[in-house]
Amino acid sequence: MAIDFYWGSGSSPCWRVALALEFKGLRYNSHLLQFDLQEHKSPQMLAMNFRGRLPVLRDNDYVVFESLAILYYLDQKYRDPPIFGRSPEEAGVIVRVICEYQSYAEPPLKQIVAGLQQRQERRVDDGLTEAMHRVAGEARTIEQRLAHSDWVVGESFSAADMMIYPDIRRLLRALQRPEAHELAARFLPMEINYPAIRRWLDRVAALPGHDRTWPPHWR
Repeated sequence: MAIDFYWGSGSSPCWRVALALEFKGLRYNSHLLQFDLQEHKSPQMLAMNFRGRLPVLRDNDYVVFESLAILYYLDQKYRDPPIFGRSPEEAGVIVRVICEYQSYAEPPLKQIVAGLQQRQERRVDDGLTEAMHRVAGEARTIEQRLAHSDWVVGESFSAADMMIYPDIRRLLRALQRPEAHELAARFLPMEINYPAIRRWLDRVAALPGHDRTWPPHWR
């Protein structure tokens, strides 16, 4: 039996798993669900994930959800190429960087993306401005790491890259909105403010199979 991957377009957690599946060269059945039709909350999906959220991965009779848990499962089950490092020390750094990202960068980044999606007026409020200040600070930390290495941790594409990459892509897309002009000026152009991150984005995009992970509704 093959792997079944249930996902939604534009979801960062789903994108992370897609990157892992493609990087590891695994065969899988892709099940694209429509968020606007609430397909992720169907009885079939709730039987696999009672929280009614994506992504969900089923491998034979085993079901796992939450993107980081899926990445870890895939790396334990299908070890080559590894995405949590080749040594305990490298694995520790990868997990630490992911924890730092989830604690300090992901919440304000999600706040910005969600806020811009819901906003129609031309100006942004103080909450989004403060969130962008925090994101910019965390981006400088990532920039420093990438200034010395092609990848966020170590010498190869890893779970740390997979966790961060989709969120930055979503942020850049949100900053293209006209009402995001003030916020965008604090972050862009990346070629000047975050050149190492810009090169890293291109590097990830050049990986085999990346095109298959791109959100369909962004094409």
